[in-house]
Amino acid sequence: MYSVLVLTLPNILTILRITLVPLVVIFMYVEHHKVAWVSASLFALAGVTDYFDGYLARRFQSTSHFGRFLDPVADKLLVASVLLMLAGLGTLQGLALIPAVIILCREILVSGLREFLAEIAVPLPVTRLAKWKTALQIGALGFLIWGDPFPQYLPVPYIGLWGLWGAALLTLVTGYDYLMCGLYHMKAPSSTQHQQDESLI
Repeated sequence: MYSVLVLTLPNILTILRITLVPLVVIFMYVEHHKVAWVSASLFALAGVTDYFDGYLARRFQSTSHFGRFLDPVADKLLVASVLLMLAGLGTLQGLALIPAVIILCREILVSGLREFLAEIAVPLPVTRLAKWKTALQIGALGFLIWGDPFPQYLPVPYIGLWGLWGAALLTLVTGYDYLMCGLYHMKAPSSTQHQQDESLI
């Protein structure tokens, strides 16, 4: 019974996204524009699964605890791995590292908030703005992985870099919203406990 609940189509897509991460990383090591097409395509496929696993889970009401745990983990593994690879390969350097750091710090912040809120049974739903941030982030990273196959016609890396800065800006906004939500609930337990203590006097 448990295995049937876990191996739903949305969860399979999430698992597929995780298995694509090492493939994207491996192909990023090869400095050739044809291989860059492969790594960018695999990354795009992983990004598509990020959309469809959530859509299918809601559409067919096949959400599960396993899926709610694994989906954000898969997202963070994919984005963090690509950002670190881009920095290590020199695609992101200098000021271009700033949006990467912002995005990574926000992911750590949200992970901590989700862990805290889960302990007090408070959900932290994904906002519409956060979804736009994710879409822009995936698109920007895809362009950066692709590189610059047509330097005379299309400034692909610059498109990716501008998109990454835009994603970082949205990251700050959504990160602030999530932080305020977390801080609100951090105050609530102490107030509730104080009321309970007063009722015992």
